[in-house]
Formats: sequence, structure tokens, C-alpha cells
Amino acid sequence: MTNVYIEGIGMTKFGKFVDKSMKQLLVEASIEALEDAGNPKVDAVFVGNFMGGSIGNQEILSALVANELGLGYIPTAKVEGACASGGIALRQGIIGILSGEYDTVLIAGVEKMKHASTADVTQAINAAMDNDSNEKQAGLTFPGFFGVLANRYFYETEATKEHLAMIALKNRENALNNPLAQFQKPTTMEEIMEARIITSPLGLFDCSPTTDGAAALVITRKKGAIHIRSSAQSSGPTQMQDADDLLSLPAVRESGRLAYEKAGVGPEDIDVVEIHDCFSMTEMLAIEELGFFNKREGWLAVEQGRTKATGDKPVNTSGGLLSRGHPIGATGVAQMYQLVQQLRGTAPNQVEHARLALAQNLGGTGSYSTVHILERL
Repeated sequence: MTNVYIEGIGMTKFGKFVDKSMKQLLVEASIEALEDAGNPKVDAVFVGNFMGGSIGNQEILSALVANELGLGYIPTAKVEGACASGGIALRQGIIGILSGEYDTVLIAGVEKMKHASTADVTQAINAAMDNDSNEKQAGLTFPGFFGVLANRYFYETEATKEHLAMIALKNRENALNNPLAQFQKPTTMEEIMEARIITSPLGLFDCSPTTDGAAALVITRKKGAIHIRSSAQSSGPTQMQDADDLLSLPAVRESGRLAYEKAGVGPEDIDVVEIHDCFSMTEMLAIEELGFFNKREGWLAVEQGRTKATGDKPVNTSGGLLSRGHPIGATGVAQMYQLVQQLRGTAPNQVEHARLALAQNLGGTGSYSTVHILERL
């Protein structure tokens, strides 16, 4: 277990913000987190970001925050781990406190994507694949990868496209109650099932959107109400052809195993979960890899409504990446924002008596995964 606590949280609304720069989004979320924490002295800043340089022509994000907020000449760094950038940034801050180097650290994540064309964003995102591989040369993309996994899942189980639609609908229904979510328009199973196909069998609602937004946390060694009980990170295969089992994400499984072991709890003890649902299929695999349901049986849990906010294992009560939005570098931090609200009893889609919460943040096609377990004291 760690001796690190979350003292403050902040988050911008997710969506499209043509009138705000990446720096403005980052500073807005950071100020909110610092004010929530009572404006403590900050010893370091870590910022999660993936494509600020490639499509935003903006780097040095962590130094920009420190200077804009007048934090002094403290150490700062940007952390890149594809879609897991935010989760890895948080982990770096935790390690800094555990090492004794820092007492209080500001963690933030940000991305600005909506100003760029789909072609430019797609090219930038594909930097998170192994570009020195025959898979890249064959034209494999992220939707293509998870589309293959979905077809294989259908082949090995009795699941159908309708079960993926149930995940997309659940997350949209959760987002309707989240004022900071990107999508707040109701939808139906029929609309999801009939939506434009991105890569078979994944339709538009099965794929996370491009998003602008930022989120921030203040973590500290000073004992508080929200304890980071454990932090874990693992790596996994960077190519589909290296997978022993197409329906397994080893980095998710291993980071979960380590987080449970460090926290001294098991999946049965977790009250509320935020999972990296970059695609509906990713949520299906992750709920199995993290041990919430048996392998190849996650679809049954989805069908029975067990992952709804009112179910026995609520998943993505924020709306998840599919409907809360996915500003890549901010996603891992935004997951923590939602879970801290859950443990404070102030969350959209509040889970009654939530005491233990788990966040899982994925990078690449399974290249990185972080898992953090929080506890309300």
C-alpha cells in the first residue's frame, strides 16, 4: 500500500473548444484541482499528453503550467504513454512521493484534437503502433485491431454485435447525467445497431471520439480522505501477431494482478470501476482480464446488466471514453476525477456506499496499462 492521498481534483468539460488553447484547458483544470486542495505548496508537476507536438505544435506543457500558476522553479515533466499517458503521469507522481523526493505533486492530463482533420489525427494516433512492422505496412489501424478481436470473441462465445451495443448504450446513458461529458444526447439500441460501420463489426458508437479537454489531481503524502491504496503498471505485446491469445490483453491482466496484490484486495472487493473503453470491445475484454467476470463470459454480465450503474459491478459511471470523451492525454486523470467523486459521494450516477474504486488506463493496442485502486477512509 502507498502513503499517498488525493487532495484535490479538477476537470474541464470534454468536447470541442475552438476558442481555447491546450494551455488554457490545462491551466483551467489545474487551478480547479489546486483550489479543491486548498492551494498547497507544490513540489513537482507531471503532465500526461500524447500529441501536443504532432498536431498542436506545443510541447513543454508541464513547464507552461508551473510558470502560468507561479509554482516556482520546481521540477516538471511531460509523460507520454499513448492513451495511458495520464495514468503513467499519475504513477510517476506517486513514485516521486514514495521516494521521499516530494510531498505534494500536481498531476494533469490534456489533449486538443478537434481542430485537426480526421486524417491528421489518425496519422498521429497511429504513432502508438509498431510502425516498423508488417502489420503497419498491411494497413492495420486501432479500429481494425479491435474489430478483429470482436470477430474472434463472437467466434469463441455466443456474444453478438448486440452485446457491444449494450456497452455503448450503457455508457451513453451514464454520460447523460455527467455535466462534463462530451455526449449528452440520448440514443437507442436501434440507432447504435444501425450506425455507420467503422470497421466490421464496430460501428460509430463502438468507437471513442476525438475530444478536447483536460483533468488534474493534487496528490500528497499528507493523510486525507481518499487513499491511493495501490499503483501498478505493465507492458504488453505491441503487435497482434505476438499475442498468445487474441482475446487477452496481458498488460491489463498483469497490472490488475499487481494492483490487487499491493492493495491486499481482490476484484470481488471493488465497488466501482473506470475502464479504458476506447472501443466497446476493449471494455468487454478488460472486465474479464481484471477478474470481475470469467474469461469469455463478460458478455453474459453485460447482458444481465451487471456493469450498469445499478449493477453489482458498475463500470464507467462517468460515461467512459465512448461518451464522456477521450482527450487522449487527459483520460487516465479524468478516470480518477470520476472515482474520487464516487468516493466522496458526489458523482454523477453515484454508487451507494462506494469505498473501493479501480481505474484502468490502456495505451496502444495493449502496450501499456496502469491500474490504480482508491479507498475512502
